[in-house]
Amino acid sequence: MANTPDLHPFHEPPGSAGLSRRSFRAKADVPPASRELKAGTRRRDASAPRDCAPDHGFKAQIRSGKYHPVLLAGPTAVGKSKIALRLAEQFGGEIISADSMQVYRGLDIGTAKPSPADRARVPHHLIDICDLTESFDAAQFARLAHRAVAEIQSRGRVPIFCGGTGLYFKAFLEGLGETPSGNAKLRAELEATPLEKLLAELRERDPAAYEKIDKKNPRRVIRAVEVIRLTGKPFSAQQSRWGESFPGPRSADIPVRGFTGHSCPVSVEADVVSPSHELATGKSPEPADKNVCPTSIIVVTRSTEDMRRRIDARVDTMFARGLVDETRKLLKHGLAENKTAMQAIGYRQVVEHLRGERSLAETIELVKIRTRQFAKRQLTWFRAQKNLERIELKPEDLAKTVAENLIRRLRENSG
Repeated sequence: MANTPDLHPFHEPPGSAGLSRRSFRAKADVPPASRELKAGTRRRDASAPRDCAPDHGFKAQIRSGKYHPVLLAGPTAVGKSKIALRLAEQFGGEIISADSMQVYRGLDIGTAKPSPADRARVPHHLIDICDLTESFDAAQFARLAHRAVAEIQSRGRVPIFCGGTGLYFKAFLEGLGETPSGNAKLRAELEATPLEKLLAELRERDPAAYEKIDKKNPRRVIRAVEVIRLTGKPFSAQQSRWGESFPGPRSADIPVRGFTGHSCPVSVEADVVSPSHELATGKSPEPADKNVCPTSIIVVTRSTEDMRRRIDARVDTMFARGLVDETRKLLKHGLAENKTAMQAIGYRQVVEHLRGERSLAETIELVKIRTRQFAKRQLTWFRAQKNLERIELKPEDLAKTVAENLIRRLRENSG
């Protein structure tokens, strides 16, 4: 597992009270100029003024479209959406959703989709772009995300990614390798095959993929076996590998302007890839601009008990707002036939409730359990990646304060 430093720069009373004890070295024996975060993280000046407004040079960098996207990730219910909203308002940014379920129209309550009021405050991208009768995958996300980044930067604003779908971040940064497009006949055959049998085949034909794959996610397992059968090659050998091409000190790659010593795996001639080319090659588009890659992903976390309270409260709110009625309406528009959308936690359990499989009270409790399990898997996935900055929030942290401190850090690291 990669080393992911814990950052907690959100409490700044005199004497650094409230700062995570692991985040900073003892001030008594370290000169101010050399105080640094844990190894692998950026230096932060604890005496920085509280005014988070960017200086003129920083503003000019943003207006020129040269400021890289900000990537904000984390498990469900951690509070990243409110932080992204505040960050966008104070930073002059627009939000790009990195959520595999918020792309679907109608999946509103169960996905905690930004409200119309929030979307009026700050422009949001890649939300409500598909009907339930349509399919959507990471390759499509990468293509549309790169297009959105270019458009946002052309307006002199900052792209701010926000979401918890790790594969979407991976696809945006690295592409999806040389995997072929799907085969409808083979896919139908695999979907009718018991998961245990598919896992046994994967273990035999590609032990490396078997060890890493989420064995409780049928879609991932089916895709891995599908690729192996179509190509005759191990699935693991055909995937781009997170961390090897992630921005780092590699002289063979193109340097990202404003970030000396960091690079991004893009091509000088790279351009927006057409959907037909994407489907033919199985490759997601690569960024067309040198400034598209950030140096790291900011992953927001909380303590286990805090996450439990937040998840329970969110689920209760969703049901109070009408998740059952929303699901009932969505069933009339093809929800049950969309295998991807039916994986969304909350909707699947409510559909089972509407079919008489369990009571409402049992359904609510099951959704809480499934959401906690999902949040744990998300965090485990992010922790295993490289080039992350992990921020652990406390219950009393306010989104506004978090955003102000993030802006200050981004400004300090932009020169």
